[in-house]
Amino acid sequence: MPERDQASFRDHIATVNEQGKRVWIYPKKPSGRFYRARTWLSYFLLLILFSGPFLTIKGNPVLLLDIIHRKFYILGFRFWPHDMYLFGLGFIILIIFIILFTAVFGRIFCGWICPQTIFMEMVFRKIEYWIEGDATQQRRLSAAPWTGEKIWKKGLKFLIFYGISFFVGNTFLAYIIGKDALIHIITAPPGEHLAGFTAMIIFSFIFFGVFAWLREQVCVMVCPYGRLQGVLLDQNSIVVHYDFVRGEPRGKGKRTEKSDLGDCIDCHQCVDVCPTGIDIRDGTQLECVNCTACMDACDAIMDKVKRPRGLIRYASYNSIANGISRLWSPRVMAYSAVLALLILFFSIVLVKRSPVDVTILRTPGVLFQETSDGTIRNLYNIVLINKGEQLITITLKLVEPKVGSVSLVNDLHVAGNDLLQSAFFVDLPKDVIKYSPVPLQIEIDADGRVVEVFSTAFVGPVSP
Repeated sequence: MPERDQASFRDHIATVNEQGKRVWIYPKKPSGRFYRARTWLSYFLLLILFSGPFLTIKGNPVLLLDIIHRKFYILGFRFWPHDMYLFGLGFIILIIFIILFTAVFGRIFCGWICPQTIFMEMVFRKIEYWIEGDATQQRRLSAAPWTGEKIWKKGLKFLIFYGISFFVGNTFLAYIIGKDALIHIITAPPGEHLAGFTAMIIFSFIFFGVFAWLREQVCVMVCPYGRLQGVLLDQNSIVVHYDFVRGEPRGKGKRTEKSDLGDCIDCHQCVDVCPTGIDIRDGTQLECVNCTACMDACDAIMDKVKRPRGLIRYASYNSIANGISRLWSPRVMAYSAVLALLILFFSIVLVKRSPVDVTILRTPGVLFQETSDGTIRNLYNIVLINKGEQLITITLKLVEPKVGSVSLVNDLHVAGNDLLQSAFFVDLPKDVIKYSPVPLQIEIDADGRVVEVFSTAFVGPVSP
């Protein structure tokens, strides 16, 4: 491979050539301590991912985001559409956390936890190595004519890829519609659940396209996180770095006391194993997902040439160039302060969240009525949401005006994590209505405890 122009490597991404065509990446199979650690972590995270739709806490799903039916469960707690402000606040906290985490540790999330990297490197890429061989064999097979062997290997690979994609797609769909609905769609004839069956097929082909064709392009061109590095990272951020002080000038040959060569022997192994095709020795680049493959490859070479490990390692630019490690920069402290305040505010809001959500509206299209005893009656609709786990009994009490009464159409018993719609009447003496509408305040009690005082209006004839 010809030497890269050190002044122009940032002018284009490694996966596109000068003609604008995609350069297909054939990374060498990695090995080493970091790769083993990532493998075990990936297996653990995959176990959580695939078991998640079937896990419950107190009978509730661990995670369910059913937008169609407005059912949202997180860690067994149900959140209703009325709680969307909590989702908004939680999303802001997540964004601030990502900014803070990236400012300190760079793109380590992408290399170790991101589902795209885990599936690509720890599932699909391993299958590819098993069927087609290492990078050299894959490159040779792709360039070869379509023989029976090539058709068999490519066909088997894509068949397995689609099978896994189908499984992955169904798993993600289960987080949206729930495991029971998914099992019903799978077991019932497709014609009975055409929409669900279509969604399942679409999900499967999306995942198949991502892992069979898009691959690293998702990290490089689709995901906005990598492009945010330019504004989130600074010279104190810890990322995968090449120690240019120790490694330069690079070159082949033995290292002696009289040699002016650095520790880098220019073996190109760090480039060969990179899943995005970059040369980490050029410095931090948006394509780098901090997967540590180059670190393992370089450590293996350092062992062979009897030099210390860590020529490529997790480090900041300042720690390499100046020997200064400084995590707590003013920017990091500012991010941390903002994040701490948001978490504190979110915790207070969550703790003070009412266990019962109440909505009371006058029944539309129904006028006031005058009863036989001369009182004026209004009909109201009531919607109750029990956000707790236990059955509660709701009672209503008229607080203002002090004269009058509330009568229920039926008893208000609301099961845990459930919604109840009902109706009730409010009767006021005719001589109380000096103007219309009359402000009402209704006290809502849950099992004898006041949870809210709801304000509404009462309409009636104005007394002279």
